[in-house]
Amino acid sequence: MPDGELGVSDFGISPGGPPTEAARRAGAPEGDESARRASEDVRFELAAQLRRITSAMVGLPISDTDVDAATAAVKEVADGLERVAGPGRRLRAQPDPVGHPQEFFPTSPVIGFANPVAPPVVVEAVDGELRGTAYFDYQYEGPPTCVHGGVIAMVFDEMLGAANIMAGSPGMTGTLTIRYRKPTPLRTPLRLEARFMGREGRKIRTYGAIFHEQTLTAEAEGIFIELVPQRFLAIVSENSDSPDAIEQVRADARRLGFDDS
Repeated sequence: MPDGELGVSDFGISPGGPPTEAARRAGAPEGDESARRASEDVRFELAAQLRRITSAMVGLPISDTDVDAATAAVKEVADGLERVAGPGRRLRAQPDPVGHPQEFFPTSPVIGFANPVAPPVVVEAVDGELRGTAYFDYQYEGPPTCVHGGVIAMVFDEMLGAANIMAGSPGMTGTLTIRYRKPTPLRTPLRLEARFMGREGRKIRTYGAIFHEQTLTAEAEGIFIELVPQRFLAIVSENSDSPDAIEQVRADARRLGFDDS
């Protein structure tokens, strides 16, 4: 990382201080390059096909015989992937605040093209804000024909967190207050936005909204807390006995100029 650039960790760690010019440039319009990105990671296409399977299984009238046949085929694929996998876990990518926000978390359950759980929400930086579009299929249904309220909460948590990264103020979610203005419809294009509102010390304030056409269906206000590397290292150590995960946090701390000893 070049000297003077703002470093951001996947774990809500930042070096503190005001955002640098590099962080402010992250808000410049960059265009939608999702098609180009999708061709660069072979996991993206696999995740897309798994989404098709999930949507069909949840929402389409399929006979038990066909479900049984699909189960056998999918089990064979899953067995094969587990058989050829190496030891440990794949390291997570680290977000670059001056890069495209779609690439912050490629395995996220919200914006990650490499995660079949994600819709995914397609995002870009526009005038310093995070803008997104989404289409929630059958697997995200709560009340009939509506997106599940818990899914909406998860999407807001991700969108607001990514907006904070763009602003050079990453943090962990402290509180997330959501107002469900109207039911958010399933299987239709939706528009999303999130923006960094400011910070007081370690407390970071962020706002987000979801629209169906011109109708506001839900909005959120979040308070995020910046964590120092030593604190997050303690959390990871409590949650995992994986040396790789712990070393990744240490590497983040060193990359950002902290002594994590």
